Order: sequence, then C-alpha cells, then structure tokens
Amino acid sequence: MSFTDHCNEIFAQAIRDYHITDNVDTPINNPYDRDSIENRLYLKCWIDTVQWHFEDLIRDPHIKPEDGMSLKRRIDRSNQDRTDLVEQIDSYFRQLYSDIAPMPDATINTESPAWAVDRLSILALKIYHMKEQAERTDAAPEHTEKCRSKLNILLEQQADLGTAIDQLLDDIKAGRKYMKVYRQMKMYNDPSTNPVLYKK
Repeated sequence: MSFTDHCNEIFAQAIRDYHITDNVDTPINNPYDRDSIENRLYLKCWIDTVQWHFEDLIRDPHIKPEDGMSLKRRIDRSNQDRTDLVEQIDSYFRQLYSDIAPMPDATINTESPAWAVDRLSILALKIYHMKEQAERTDAAPEHTEKCRSKLNILLEQQADLGTAIDQLLDDIKAGRKYMKVYRQMKMYNDPSTNPVLYKK
C-alpha cells in the first residue's frame, strides 16, 4: 500500500468517527499510538473535520454576534493547531529521510510533503460531503446530478494528488529532490508583531 493510500484510509476513518456524533464539541478518541505518524495523520484530519463544521456554523446568517465572535476565536485556534501539526508531519519526513544525501542536481519542490498531505486531508473531507450531497433524497435531481459530477472530479483529483505525493516521496528517498521546510511565521498571532496587540 502506498503512503497516500494509507493516509486516505486514516482520513476516512477520522471523518467517519467524527460523524458518529457530528458535533464540534465531541472529544477526539485517537486510536493510534501517540508517537506514530498514524496518530498525527488522524489528528490532522480530525482538526480539519471539526474546522469544516466550524466554517458551516459561522455562515449561519442568524448567528448571534457574540456566538460568531466566540466561533471565530475557535477557528483561529484550530488554524494554529493545523499549522503546528503540518510542521510535526514535516519533521517526521525530515527524520525519515535524514540519511539521504541529495544528488548534486537535486531540485526542491514547490511545497513540503506535509503541506501536500494537508491538501489530501481537505480533499477527503470534500469527497465525504460531496458524496453526501450526491446521495440526498430531499434535493432536486439537478442538484444531485451536479454533485455527482463534482464528486467524480474530486475523486480524480484525490488520485492525482496521491500519485504526486508518492512520487515526491520517492524522489526525496532517491535523492532526486530535497526537503527544505520553512516554518510558518504567522504575524497576526504573535503579540510582538501584530500592531493591534503590541500597541495596547
């Protein structure tokens, strides 16, 4: 089984587990060992799944302003958790390939492996929810047909992205590409770089 096939299985599991209760306040019950990459992948998709539903909730036109602001704070925290987790997954890859000597003509990729895996997790969520829409019995046939068409595109995109990630990992392992990770420097979360915070 390829690495991305393994990812997709874990992402599907996390999404199914969340939808048992379909509640953003459901505590995570990660079934994988804390130090394993599977644990990080499951947690990554769980965070993405909860945030997906945060984004649904905050678009309620009748949400109370105070509830909307509280939800916005949760989305901000979730975004930071997501970024931190992507960096942890990249650290796993850096360790995994730490003994690989890049070839003299090795090239760098446009994004790190973990940020590509981040997109794979989001795609799993899009597929789950588009499938849900395609199977609705209370919607017009035009709606379900449109959603089935979109679902097919998303499935093709998932396959293509999985292939690209697996090829990137093969290239890194063979020394044809090398990893260079830039840590995220989100200035608005930092009290020393956000002028609204440091001027108070």
